[in-house]
Order: sequence, then C-alpha cells, then structure tokens
Amino acid sequence: MAKIHEPLTIKSITIKNRIGMSPMCQYSSVNGFANDWHFVHYGTRAVGGAGLIMVEATSVAPEGRITNYDLGLWNDTHIVGLQKITNFVHQHGSVAGIQIAHAGRKASHDVPSAGGKQLPIHEGGWHTMAPSAIPFESGEILPDELDKLEIKTVIEQFKATALRAKQAGFKVLEIHAAHGYLIHQFYSPLSNKRKDEYGGSFENRIRLLLEITAAVQTVWPEEYPLFVRLSATEWAEGGWGLNDTLTLANILHEMGVDLIDCSSGGNIATAKVPVSPGYQVIFSEEVRKTGILTSSVGMITTLEQISAILEDDKADIVLLGRELLRNPYFPLHSALKTGDNVVWPKQYTRAK
Repeated sequence: MAKIHEPLTIKSITIKNRIGMSPMCQYSSVNGFANDWHFVHYGTRAVGGAGLIMVEATSVAPEGRITNYDLGLWNDTHIVGLQKITNFVHQHGSVAGIQIAHAGRKASHDVPSAGGKQLPIHEGGWHTMAPSAIPFESGEILPDELDKLEIKTVIEQFKATALRAKQAGFKVLEIHAAHGYLIHQFYSPLSNKRKDEYGGSFENRIRLLLEITAAVQTVWPEEYPLFVRLSATEWAEGGWGLNDTLTLANILHEMGVDLIDCSSGGNIATAKVPVSPGYQVIFSEEVRKTGILTSSVGMITTLEQISAILEDDKADIVLLGRELLRNPYFPLHSALKTGDNVVWPKQYTRAK
C-alpha cells in the first residue's frame, strides 16, 4: 500500500490515511452557529475519503471572531449543530477534528469576498484586543492591550471551548497559534512589546500558549490527540523564526502535545512570503526532527507531492486546503491512481 493510504494512529485515534482537510474559514455562520452549509461542506469531504476532517477556526468568544460570520463554540447552544457534523463524519470512516481560535487584533473585519476591511463599531465591528496596542495594518484602529485579568479570561475561554468540542463529538483538537491571531501575536517579538511576564523574553512571550495548552489539557481527554498550529516563521526581519519554532516544539512535545501543524506568516502585513508549491514543507520536515509528529500544508495539490513528502519523512500527514475545495474526492481518486483498495461509500461503489 502506498504510504498516502497507510493509517496513522495517534494515541487512541486511528486516521485511516495520511490525507487530511486543512481548517478553512467558510464565513457562513450566523451568531457562530453551524448550519446546512457546514454539514454538507464537511460531510462531503468525509464521503470523499479524507482521513481527518479539520473544522475551520472556531472562535472561543464573540470578540475573537475574524468576522461576524465565523463559526463559534463559546456557548453550549453551538454544540448541537456541530454534533450533527461529527456524527456524519465518523459514520463515514473519517475522524472529526476542530481548530479553536481567537483572532485578537485581526478580529472585527468584513468577509474576504467583500474586501476584508476592518469594521468600525458603527458598521457592525467591535473593539479588538492584543498583547500590545499595535494594529495589524497601518491606519487600523488600535487594539486594546489585554490586562492580566483579561488574559486569564481568554485562557478560560479556550478551556471551556475545548470541553464543548469534546461534548460535540470531536476526536482531535487543534489550538490555533498561527497566522497572526491572538496567540501568535503574543509569541511574536514584533507584535508583543509588553513589559510584564507575558512580554520581552522568549519564555515570557510563549507563556500564553503554554498556559492555554495546560488549561485545555485539563478538560480534553488524554486519549485524544491534541494539535497546535504554529507559524514557523513570520517572513520578517527581527520576527519569529524557525529556530524559535523548534525550541517551542520541544517544549510542547514535553507537555504532551501530539502534533505541530506547520504553517507560516500571517502576523506582519508587509511580509513578503515566497509562495510556491510546497513552500512550507521544510518547516514540517525540520520540526519533525525534534521527535514530535507534524503535518504539512501550503500549495500542495498533487498525489506526487504528497507521496514525496510522506515517503521522505517530511511530515506524518498532509493537510489539503484549496485542492479539497476544488475536488472533495481527491483521496478516492488518489487510491485509483495508486491501485490501493480503499473503502468507498457503498452508494458510490459503481464508480470505483
């Protein structure tokens, strides 16, 4: 069997192959609730054969949303809609995971399809928060600098959301600490200029992530995988870099985190990111050398790319984004190409 179709077992959970769906915002919620769009969107990728279905960045608080249309899990009433998704995903042999997040200073924006501009309060926006009163882009409204009580509140919000994720039936949890959102804003020396124990040194800047991780671990089942998504580099001089990520990966591994979802960028608006096919694979490869499992993402679109990444031990699983938007049946199609006899939905076996 080709490695792309080999199972991956993490703790008590076995993912049937090495193809996962990367968390991708749908901007289709009202008041944070999952709806028919989410059910069909995620269910289709499970039917299509992806071993791991990662539900999009799901906010731990209303003010933590990127837009008014983000998925949320800050309230118990959000659980039912997500349970419908997890039940269907698991019925079709995939594993349902969820990424929980807080956007920090990148909150209160319009949806990308409408330009993605920051929304002032009179246009439906809200006050944003960050480690320091530094906006993401020049000309934006300054975020409020979080005080220590507010930091404790954020930690509790992640903890409460993790518990709801368990109740909703998810079997993989990912803490979103990448792409310039709140946790990333804290560990970056470019966006964190604090003078207290949450700023300054490397140890201080990673403190929020470590405290959130520890809090989440008190409610997330020990037998279920815990992932953390990191931006391995900010692509900016003086910013967070790969060596920082390697040090942090070792710390998270010792804490019991199972996998680092290796991405990059997102925190510095002027950064020049050298986007090209597979441009972030180097990060999953290097982080994997620390001994922790990794996933690779970013402009990965072909069976040949995925096979090379896995065969060369550059990642343990590949998460596809845009390619699964274009072709939700990519995993099934790849099995036809490799000649592997994988299970198809019984309703579709005539097409096998």
